Amino acid sequence: MVNEAGAGHLGSELSCVDLLVALYFGELRVDPTDPMAPGRDRFVLSKGHAAGALYVTLAEAGFLEPDEVSTFMRAGSRLSGHPDRKAVPGVETNTGPLGHGLPVAVGMAKAARLRGEDWRTYVLTGDGELQEGSNWEAGMAAAQFRLDNLTLLIDHNRFQQGAPVAETNDLAPLADKWRAFGWHVVDIDGHDFDSIHAGLDVARATSDRPTCLMAHTNKAEGVSFMRDRVAWHHRVPTEEEYVRARAELTEGPS
Repeated sequence: MVNEAGAGHLGSELSCVDLLVALYFGELRVDPTDPMAPGRDRFVLSKGHAAGALYVTLAEAGFLEPDEVSTFMRAGSRLSGHPDRKAVPGVETNTGPLGHGLPVAVGMAKAARLRGEDWRTYVLTGDGELQEGSNWEAGMAAAQFRLDNLTLLIDHNRFQQGAPVAETNDLAPLADKWRAFGWHVVDIDGHDFDSIHAGLDVARATSDRPTCLMAHTNKAEGVSFMRDRVAWHHRVPTEEEYVRARAELTEGPS
């Protein structure tokens, strides 16, 4: 999809796609035939630049026709570089400017609590994104309101545009910061489905506080020559690289 479009955030999409698959095919109570059902669970992709991963997941889950993903970022396509809730079924809110998704998700979770409804809210952020202070204001509010119906998944791939997170504005110790803000924190392997689902089980069973799943991931997971290389945050493969990457993703690295 990214190869045909000539644009996209391939490294960021490959680092979080396993988390999206686990959510849509084993966790979220959503119905592609009724994407705005009032009792649905809400999912917010705060790292909106990884929209491509969300679109292919939504297509596999039945929200979109599979062939539509080939229109990604074409003129007139509703599948733009960042998700649009008015255009794409299954998208809960527009994201792109970083640091907005968690505050919106806190509002959603608080709304469910005020209405006495049992739907849950999930939000996926990047780690570099957490350098935005709005996330920490939202984190404090979520703990203050004891929003145990809110689950934050952090795509902790350690890289952001241009450099490693640690060299830009180091967030370590990241898990300890969330614990200090009153969250229940669980470390998971963001590329292992058993680990992801075990973390989600813990989140559902946790009461009186929100849960943060610290998903340890790799930039451009699945492609050996892209993996954990900052250049692949936002880069399109050459034709030779595309063929090699497809082979590795299909058969595994040599």
